[in-house]
Amino acid sequence: MPRVLISDALSEDAVNIFRTRGIDVTFEPALGKDKERLLSIIGEYDGLAIRSATKVTDDVIAAAKNLKVVGRAGIGVDNVDIPAATAAGIAVMNTPFGNSITTAEHAIAMMMSLVRQIPQANASTHEGKWEKSRFMGQEIFGKTLGLIGCGNIGAIVADRAQGLKMKVVAFDPYLTEERALALGVERVDLDTLFARADVITIHTPLTDQTRNVVNADAFSKMKDGVRIVNCARGGLVDEAALLEALESGKVAGAALDVFEVEPAKDNPLFGREDVICTPHLGASTSEAQENVAIQVAEQLADYLLTGAVTNALNMPSVSAEEAPRLKPYIALAEKLGSLAGQMSGAGVNGIEVSYAGSVSKLNVKPLTAAALAGALRPKMADVNLINAPSIASDRGIEVSETTTDKSPNYGATISVTMKCAEGDRTYVGALFGGEPRVVRFGKIRLEGSFVKNMLFVRNDDKPGFIGALGQVLSDAGINIATFHLGRMTEGDEAIALVATDGPVAKEVVEKINKLAHVKTAQALTF
Repeated sequence: MPRVLISDALSEDAVNIFRTRGIDVTFEPALGKDKERLLSIIGEYDGLAIRSATKVTDDVIAAAKNLKVVGRAGIGVDNVDIPAATAAGIAVMNTPFGNSITTAEHAIAMMMSLVRQIPQANASTHEGKWEKSRFMGQEIFGKTLGLIGCGNIGAIVADRAQGLKMKVVAFDPYLTEERALALGVERVDLDTLFARADVITIHTPLTDQTRNVVNADAFSKMKDGVRIVNCARGGLVDEAALLEALESGKVAGAALDVFEVEPAKDNPLFGREDVICTPHLGASTSEAQENVAIQVAEQLADYLLTGAVTNALNMPSVSAEEAPRLKPYIALAEKLGSLAGQMSGAGVNGIEVSYAGSVSKLNVKPLTAAALAGALRPKMADVNLINAPSIASDRGIEVSETTTDKSPNYGATISVTMKCAEGDRTYVGALFGGEPRVVRFGKIRLEGSFVKNMLFVRNDDKPGFIGALGQVLSDAGINIATFHLGRMTEGDEAIALVATDGPVAKEVVEKINKLAHVKTAQALTF
């Protein structure tokens, strides 16, 4: 009989799911705050169900000798060391959609409170004051709401805002025109959103690409008197730049549910009348807490009893019989997808994954999921083989597969094609001794291994380019590990794929882009 430990507060209904399915469950809702006791007993359990209080660190994982799965009731897994769990063979699951409505409603409530100064007026009135003229608000009717991120939560916010008769513009690199039309929002670039929005609300994960997406430069492009709402993740708004924008009057007010450092007990934004703060309440409704608790219990029970995988963050949906044959192809598909995702810009309409040769005879569904996860991950967090298809669907990205048993140049190849506004871009890969390699960029053949730090350059095939590129890298102290070249015909367009011993900084890429004959240069990470 599998054993599950619940170390944070979950509903009794969730506890009963384990019991009725024949799983031995221990419910200690305060255990998450007692790490020493957690370390002493975690080795007895097959499954661990948590919220945010329990910190599943590397030492907890090291002590969890029998642990097979960690389930997070909620979307955020900042409290789980996923790389350590993966290395230990422990699946990590979350419940990404159970609190979407609750979070969206909180964003709307924060916006309404902001424009009508409700918290400030409430405090003043409780103090026996009657400052009617002090709290002059604004209507939101006819105002423009700018959504940064239009996935599941953003789409709900858009729907609610339209019900309030607001105009909605949205920026999301994966939002297609068809999806925008279905939602009734106008798809715009980020600068246009900054220029047009009266209220800006953020609904995107925190990644390297989205960190400080609302910064000093962004504020300079906004309307005077704009209002900012963030109920997504701390770190999306540069808090120091926001403070300056509030002090200058550029920003009329901000409503924040999340902060760069949490718990947020001391923050320069605290105490300002033009800032409304709540303690990360986005998912805090009884309905949402019940939903995610039941979902995580069902997911853990399914996994422990049948091996079924739902919303896993670190493993593919693959049967035990298929795993040995699919494993190298999953790695190839994911890396090709990552390459395609990093190389593509905004306006992705579709992703096509094609299989040729012997790989076409395998179960390609997990391979497509791996390619899709790789393609989405550069711009999103918490994307995996399980939830990538639903995330793509939410954004209106059409995903397709094609197979053929013919592979003229290799025994088996996988191709990933990104269908973008600027045209289709195809990347082809194959296995060499079980090692994933890219073998073609569009029509240009080039064979190269995937390593952690790489540089891609597209250039005119002219003398002097390689020397100039090497000089820039040398001046930056960057050592070249491997250098792969490809071209269409002599003197035509050429490409270079360079593996380096360290990351290529943004300023170095900018120098390379200014070299003669260079059309574009981009740093890549795998």
